[in-house]
Amino acid sequence: MSNFNVPTREEVSSNNQAIFDNLEKAVGFVPNLFATYAHSENALGNYLTLSNAKTSLNAKQKEVVNLAVSQVNNCIYCLSAHTAIGKMNGFTDEQILELRAGEASFDNKLDALARLARNITENRGATDADVVDNFLNVGWTKENLIDTIVLVGDKTISNYIHSTTQVPVDFPVAQPLEATTV
Repeated sequence: MSNFNVPTREEVSSNNQAIFDNLEKAVGFVPNLFATYAHSENALGNYLTLSNAKTSLNAKQKEVVNLAVSQVNNCIYCLSAHTAIGKMNGFTDEQILELRAGEASFDNKLDALARLARNITENRGATDADVVDNFLNVGWTKENLIDTIVLVGDKTISNYIHSTTQVPVDFPVAQPLEATTV
């Protein structure tokens, strides 16, 4: 798949060109993965609508899920992007490594969230009852549970697109988890 190109603005539809322009204004560039969605007339807009939809999880909590899911799915692109975004949301390098491993010793509620996201992803939705019970027992709600599952799906889409296309990572590359925990 190394021959899968990242389309330029000129190579995409006018609808996607407008989205590229908005991303350029908001982020400063069009991430390669988002550009790859633009091979489809509708996928980029649909994905951004899903990704930016209202949720009961705040930005920092969403990064907990994004990091845990991307680690299970072994997506170097998303791990790299969400390591950078996690830092922008106040997580330290050490905390990001824990979140990637699906835990958070530094925060009981985030630990339950990370464990839930990891377990959902590892078990393809057949989540262990004790993980769900722990999630609810530390103060998360059923709304948070459903929103977390939707976010797992959201992140899995991007993980799978990168795993299939192998477009170049255009963020500082996250190191393999095993190499950082030795």
